[in-house]
Amino acid sequence: MARWDEVTASATDFAGAVRARFDAHRHKILATLRADGSPRVSGIEAAFADGDLWLGMMGGSRKALDLRRDPRLALHSASLDPLDDPETWQGDAKVSGRAVEVTDPARVRATIEAMGEDPAETSPESTQMFRVDVTEVTLIRVGDPADHLVIDLWREGQGLRRMQRR
Repeated sequence: MARWDEVTASATDFAGAVRARFDAHRHKILATLRADGSPRVSGIEAAFADGDLWLGMMGGSRKALDLRRDPRLALHSASLDPLDDPETWQGDAKVSGRAVEVTDPARVRATIEAMGEDPAETSPESTQMFRVDVTEVTLIRVGDPADHLVIDLWREGQGLRRMQRR
């Protein structure tokens, strides 16, 4: 599985555009799998720090329990409605991969700090922190002219490719 910095190294401009979509809004949407295999969608905050994509959540939350049981996930950037202004809509970004829980208190504290949070306010003891091993990254946006979608897709071991849909 790839770390975020591997995506950046192999497709710098693409990774920058994806990161900009994720950084544009505080809240993202996380999809996990429940014990019965059905999907769970939850709001979450995610951040890029130290070459990785990180997910931090309250200890014992349903999404944390889901990720402990089955680490597969999909993360979607927040989005504005493309119909509001299709000419300036920046698109959506998605990351798929697997969550790797980090339990070392010093590493959790360092990651909280790298994410711009205050460890005094975000207790490492009550936080579950996951690093995302990336398998796929997608950026979807309106093409130029605005009569089609442009889909950039990066897959581990395959690199970046572009598709268009009309």
